[in-house]
Amino acid sequence: MIITRTPLRISLAGGGTDIKSYYKKDPGKVINMSIDKYLYVVVKKQLGVVEYNYRINWSTVEFCNKIHQIKHPIVRETLKYFNIDFPIEITTFSDVPANTGLGSSSSFTVGLVYALSSFLGLKTSKYNIACIAAKIEINLLKRTIGKQDHFSSSYGGLNIFSFYENEIVGVQPIIYKSKTLKELENSLMLFYIGNKRSASNMLKQQNKNIKKNFSILKSMKLQVDKTKNIIEQGRNLNRIGKILNEGWTLKKKLSKKITSKRIDLIYNSALKNGALGGKVLGAGGGGFLLLYVTKNKQKLIRRKFKKLYQMPFKIDQSGTRITYFENKI
Repeated sequence: MIITRTPLRISLAGGGTDIKSYYKKDPGKVINMSIDKYLYVVVKKQLGVVEYNYRINWSTVEFCNKIHQIKHPIVRETLKYFNIDFPIEITTFSDVPANTGLGSSSSFTVGLVYALSSFLGLKTSKYNIACIAAKIEINLLKRTIGKQDHFSSSYGGLNIFSFYENEIVGVQPIIYKSKTLKELENSLMLFYIGNKRSASNMLKQQNKNIKKNFSILKSMKLQVDKTKNIIEQGRNLNRIGKILNEGWTLKKKLSKKITSKRIDLIYNSALKNGALGGKVLGAGGGGFLLLYVTKNKQKLIRRKFKKLYQMPFKIDQSGTRITYFENKI
């Protein structure tokens, strides 16, 4: 039996340029961080007499004898990819609900790819795990999503990822002082605003309007190096709040579905009560709202948003990892 633990992620800038419709024309670039909220995957070989070859435990429980009968799309295509031909049980559970803007489906795919690779004794790397996971979701399942989530959850930490037409992905860790990291963590607040949605469905419309949105996405990409420089310099981190606000203003122009009257009311209220900037994470439309708030204004923000769940977090440094391994034949 193998258990993997894979982090969820927060994207700071450049989101949308990691989609193929953009980076086949111009290299994409994002800056993101993985956080200490995790998705777990348990893979166990069934021994002895088994009634069904495949047992999949997720929001429902599936019992199947053929891989093509499995309803969970990621599990089905990943088992096909690795040509699993023996009885196996797969279980998944998460610290955070799916479809809330933290990249949970990609974290699951990364965790499952790592678990099965290790189960089969295959030598792999964080880069290859991310590439395989992206291939399964984007190429095999035809989902309209970007690649940044797969790489963020695989590598962990705070990184810049660059995406090229030839499908190569550049990985650039951000160099920072521990004091800067602590200040950044202490200045970011996450609030759950509800209204779960599918990132793939949200991004389909943006993908169709890629020609119209190209210049907007290019402007969003320019924010990546600005954010990087602020973090590496470790001075006046409050400028990140302004960048987040500018990025959210640009992001809302990509599609009418990204925001709503309710989201605008919440966000504008946050600005009036001291937040320097923020954004709805993921493809937009709902889920988690990220805010940059100086320490002296956070009490006021919490009081204003007392009906919303605030999720505390820190940056995860390890990426996907095996937390339990038992080789029992």
